[in-house]
Amino acid sequence: MSDKATLLREADEAFDELHRAIDGLTDEEMRRVWLGSWGVREILIHISGWHREMVPALGRIGKDEAPSPAGTYDDFDAWNARFVERKTGVKTADVLTELDAAHRAFVASAAGLPDRHFSPGGAARESFEGAGAGHYREHAAQIREWRQRTAP
Repeated sequence: MSDKATLLREADEAFDELHRAIDGLTDEEMRRVWLGSWGVREILIHISGWHREMVPALGRIGKDEAPSPAGTYDDFDAWNARFVERKTGVKTADVLTELDAAHRAFVASAAGLPDRHFSPGGAARESFEGAGAGHYREHAAQIREWRQRTAP
């Protein structure tokens, strides 16, 4: 199996893991703040935000261009805050719909790239892993831990 195929499979598996971590949460639980100023809802919004940012970046990689101008994403906290601020007032059900759509677009964009971009040191590998499987697993673990702490 190619590196690309492995990374795409891992992204889908980790996304399923994220879904299992949030399965059964009520709207109130999704909005409950427990990670700094965020709850599960904000975590999911920022994941979708990064997907939406990475789709055109992966497209540029496919044209053998830089994914983004140097320094664009240096301040992750500011980007995260922007993603969440843009979705103030959006219904949780719509956040979940957007998460699924953003994941599909992100994976489809990556799937359209040549395999060479996913080899170690390849132009898309770090961005794809960072906004994909690694990101999902990081937040799924946080959510599971929070749920265990707050379980009756």
